[in-house]
Amino acid sequence: MANGRATRIQGDPDSPVNRGVLCEKGLTSLEYLYHSDRLKHPLKRAGRKGEGEWQRISWDDALGEIASKLMKARDQYGAESVAFINGSAKGLQDAVLRRFANAFGSPNIISTDHICFVPRKSASVSTYGFYAISDYEYPPSCIVVWAANLAETRIGEYLEFCKAVKKGAKVVVIDPRRTALAQKADLWLQPRPGSDLALALGFINVIIDENLYDVDFVENWIIGFDKLKTHVQDYPPENVAETTWVPAEAIREAARTYATNSPACIQLGNPIDHNVNSFQTARAISILRAITGNLGRPGGELEKSSLTSLDYFSPDITLQDMVTTERWQKRVGAEYDLVLTGTYALPQSVVKAMLEEKPYPIRAAYVQACNPLLTYSNAQRAYEAFERAPFLVVADMFMTPTASMADVVLPVASYLEFDSIVAPPYYPAAQVQQRVAQVGECRSDFQILNELAKNVGLGEYFWEKEQQFLDALLEPLGLTFEEFRKAGIITQHKEYRLYTKNGFSTPSGKVELYSETLKEKGFDPLPAYCLIPETPESDPDLSSEYPFIFMSWKSSPYRHSGGRQIASLRGSYPDPVTIIHPNPAQGLGIEEGDWVYIETKRGRIKQKAHVSEKIDPRVVGIDYGWWFPEKGALNLYDWKESNINILTDDEPPFSHEMGSSNLRGILCKVYKE
Repeated sequence: MANGRATRIQGDPDSPVNRGVLCEKGLTSLEYLYHSDRLKHPLKRAGRKGEGEWQRISWDDALGEIASKLMKARDQYGAESVAFINGSAKGLQDAVLRRFANAFGSPNIISTDHICFVPRKSASVSTYGFYAISDYEYPPSCIVVWAANLAETRIGEYLEFCKAVKKGAKVVVIDPRRTALAQKADLWLQPRPGSDLALALGFINVIIDENLYDVDFVENWIIGFDKLKTHVQDYPPENVAETTWVPAEAIREAARTYATNSPACIQLGNPIDHNVNSFQTARAISILRAITGNLGRPGGELEKSSLTSLDYFSPDITLQDMVTTERWQKRVGAEYDLVLTGTYALPQSVVKAMLEEKPYPIRAAYVQACNPLLTYSNAQRAYEAFERAPFLVVADMFMTPTASMADVVLPVASYLEFDSIVAPPYYPAAQVQQRVAQVGECRSDFQILNELAKNVGLGEYFWEKEQQFLDALLEPLGLTFEEFRKAGIITQHKEYRLYTKNGFSTPSGKVELYSETLKEKGFDPLPAYCLIPETPESDPDLSSEYPFIFMSWKSSPYRHSGGRQIASLRGSYPDPVTIIHPNPAQGLGIEEGDWVYIETKRGRIKQKAHVSEKIDPRVVGIDYGWWFPEKGALNLYDWKESNINILTDDEPPFSHEMGSSNLRGILCKVYKE
């Protein structure tokens, strides 16, 4: 610090998460903090939506106006007429917004949970009662990295992965793109985007038919094995090869490598969540972990134990118990009876309600840490919906395309500007987050919602100060936040084979390969591969006009749609990039660096071509989350020009269990600008 200003940032070498190593996003934290484009004061729209005309107002006026509009909507149209939308904060902020919404009385908490982590978590819980964490420390003898680019998106796990590899762990990478990780793997499988469930079922077929499963674990801790064995006879490697494009012998080799090198773990990535098979893909991979006996095993997949009291989304924190069955049935999209929801409604449902006023109109929306014009499927419809919203509030660090359409914009603090507790789902640890700076009038999401609660008469459900909230969260651990601040880090006491004490947290107390609970709710009790819309399998006639299949990824410098205004990040990755194989590129007259159009039935976008053999000739890889802060608010920062979600759909079919949209594996065409 110098003159009250932070001047340097570095990682904490004592952190069990990253051992002091920061990714490029973390290294630019001070650029985020002191960026000239930071929102520093509350703003009220002074012109028409999207014109970029704003009036600076006080916090009292901003919160007063928001409270007045929210209460008016609730009194005239019901609390369900107000939608509360959260995005990528992924921490206590999300829990506090849910608490506010539940106290307010609205069932319409809109989240991207359906396409981000929750399908994987829900499938794991349905199968064996917990979300499994890889035990790298032991270490594993085999690591399967499935649809995850750890080096670019999860640096802490990548560091642990590298240590395990140095100790001799075999590596299987499953990814349609030849990433740096794939190049170093003992075995790389290159599946057709969106076909992961078929591939997982092929693995199960091999492991069962070749008797490579853990007999003792299956006999003592598993139910439904015989039904699974019969079921996977429909997925021999030869059949799976046709669907996945992975040769049958490569499927056998990968399955054998995983099953015969124990202990083993599987690292899953976000693409698993991105289509109609999201939940069942994660179920099949959970089954793989179970039948090979890797659950609870040193070097395998562990259950969190002592830090469960830090569950941000426990009913005590979110006030979920205030949501009655009657209220929950009033949510938009209630016609989709999903698995293990009870906490959120689908983005596509709130967009439909905004546009069609069915089952009722949405009169107001509060958006926190979310940029739906970039991140919602069929973004053109999202734009039309938010354009029609009678009252829109956006709380964010920067003016974004979505914020540009708001009636009131609130300046949110960065993580360096407020105290908090960080407990990532992938790590058995909790760390302190400490305030070191203050920019303008920026406030944390907690401060904003805490004060707004008082303005709408809900003060009894909140606290006077942020630290009281943190104290309440830590109380089950017998700590105050000040005590936690001094400790800095709490690590989980690692326990192996927890199930031997009380069984698994499932109705049967065992791993449920065949789920009676899912069957009773009308879902597949065993994972079964479903055709994804707009693929060569489901719509062969479409292939003649749209010959490519597209996938996407998260570029390492950026977090979702954030960071395009950060000079050092933009300097390293200045343009949106589409990867295309040299063979089709040559036929289309496309050369390295050309701007190309990518088009589906819904629209087209423009990105820069990168010609590379790292992708299948039948596939193109499209950059995600692109907009252009430098192009100005009048055109909403050219939000449509390179936005992949102009190409995606928000219409059914969705995942039956989670409502997941289809975001990859879809037919498209590419041509030179």
